[in-house]
Amino acid sequence: MEEVVNFYEHLPEDASEAPRLSEGWGQLELARTHELMQRHLPAPPQTVLDVGGAAGVYSGWLGSLGYETHLIDPVPRHVHQARQDARIASAEIGDARQIARPDESVDAVLLMGPLYHLTDRGDRLRALEEARRVLRSGGILFAAAIGRFASLLTSLVGGFIDDPRFVPILEEDLRTGQHRNPTDEPAYFTTAFFYHPEELRAEVAEAGFEVMELVGVEGPGWLAAGFDKRWADPARRAQLLHLVRSVEHEPALIGLSQHLLAVGKKAGRRP
Repeated sequence: MEEVVNFYEHLPEDASEAPRLSEGWGQLELARTHELMQRHLPAPPQTVLDVGGAAGVYSGWLGSLGYETHLIDPVPRHVHQARQDARIASAEIGDARQIARPDESVDAVLLMGPLYHLTDRGDRLRALEEARRVLRSGGILFAAAIGRFASLLTSLVGGFIDDPRFVPILEEDLRTGQHRNPTDEPAYFTTAFFYHPEELRAEVAEAGFEVMELVGVEGPGWLAAGFDKRWADPARRAQLLHLVRSVEHEPALIGLSQHLLAVGKKAGRRP
């Protein structure tokens, strides 16, 4: 985790989470994540724990809607940034695998980042089990993941498939889902795990959740020609969102999404 923390500590500000989600394809990811959260969250007031929430893009937004949001993250820079947002009730250094929170103390848990960077399956299951522990009965989990084919698709669209340094990174991503970046190019990301959709479903279920849905967040929508102009036009944006929504559960297309989202429910005691 030291490598991951250092990556985020030194990432240029314009490449951090908030700017990324406010331009280009990130706008689709943000809009879709908002609608998926609103689809499943009970109306406020509810207590939401944002685990690995970075600078608080989602917990700040939920705070503005009336939810009581608390954030933990292993990156000091992120926690400092989140503390500047008055909409977030608290922000502390923390680890998804050992949450300093009482049993059954929150109504929803966001795991919008930890599963990206916990490369060991046992660690990912521990994070999911910790999320279940702190949730009240009936509580909702939102678990985000990077899709197994994200590197392939993004490199083909972006052209960096032609960088010979990237080819072995991509080959390992496709073979095992284990992403490693030995270069000094931050655009090639940091140590991570990229999920096949059914792997995400299986891990969330193994941790004791009822899987309510598994969706491709962006679906194929990020591949739309002239994305920025399309997104800037309200009617064309609405059309794009409708089309993405219409295939969000289609097994043959979920893998085209850069990001996956599993929504789980804590239903009673784990067997």
